[in-house]
Amino acid sequence: MNLSNIEISEMEQQNNSAFVIAEIGQAHEGSLGMVHSYIDALSTSGVDAIKFQMHIAEAESSLNEPFRIKFSYEDATRFDYWKRMSFTLEQWKEIKNHCDIVGLEFICSPFSNLAVDWLEEIGVQRYKIGSGEITNFLLLEKIAQTKKPVILSSGMSSFAELDMTVEFLKNRNVSFSILQCTTAYPTQPEQYGLNVITELQNRYQVTVGYSDHSAKIATAIAATALGAAILEFHVVFDRRQFGPDSNSSLTIDETRQLVESVRSISKAIQHPIDKNDISAFENLKNIFEKSLAVNKKLPAGHILTFDDLEAKKPKGYGIPAVDFEKVIGKKIKLEKEQWDFLNVADLYEY
Repeated sequence: MNLSNIEISEMEQQNNSAFVIAEIGQAHEGSLGMVHSYIDALSTSGVDAIKFQMHIAEAESSLNEPFRIKFSYEDATRFDYWKRMSFTLEQWKEIKNHCDIVGLEFICSPFSNLAVDWLEEIGVQRYKIGSGEITNFLLLEKIAQTKKPVILSSGMSSFAELDMTVEFLKNRNVSFSILQCTTAYPTQPEQYGLNVITELQNRYQVTVGYSDHSAKIATAIAATALGAAILEFHVVFDRRQFGPDSNSSLTIDETRQLVESVRSISKAIQHPIDKNDISAFENLKNIFEKSLAVNKKLPAGHILTFDDLEAKKPKGYGIPAVDFEKVIGKKIKLEKEQWDFLNVADLYEY
């Protein structure tokens, strides 16, 4: 197991659950105040980390870059948008410090080599690679030089492309994890690709997680049940607010519900039930299970039929209901009143 797998495993042991990453992404709309508001709001949600995206327009983009979604009323170009979304190095240091204060790991996706330089100065534990950067070997080489673990998001990648990236990282002794992800906003159920979680585990033998854009709590719960050890999803204060990711994000309240659900499911998975051991239910079985009784007044010497029998609580006051076939055709010794329990001593033969 490589270093990133060990580190993730330690986090899972601490939380008894998957490692949960809430992505603010571009939900801050370039407002430093909004960034800090998100950090404070998420600090009580139960997530393990907050993820950001570091965009330095001049280093990563150009005027030729088209909009993925033409949503902006104030940005003439995608390049203008990245400029509006950017923060200074000192502001990023403040953001990282705020995360440290509230006890959440600061994770950030770089989109340029310059961004890696900034993140090294800020101080990060690991790098998250966005779907569009999987084949950006220039960026991956820069990150490999830091010797820090990597989380890969596989949204737009084929297995052939992932194989190349995995080989590239292994050749440089970079420890990594992989997230199943579908690049669709919001992702529809038929696009979730939950089956890929197991396929990634089998193919690469590393820690695997799920990066979600469905805006549904159920998706992360299902991914957890299928073995996802890392969960990532976008968060927003309200899905009606401005921005390219709003309609594919969870709200803060939904994030709390997701974390609670995931923690419960993870705990259940880590505590498998032995269906052969029912010792814990002995008292309840004595209450809920039933004993045979007669459903009408019967004279002595009556030969019992199926229509004479009823099963009544509790267990242990008559012949167990499971043995009803053994009493059919048997003769009773004494008169029985309606609803009397039926015991072995009441029969001539048993």
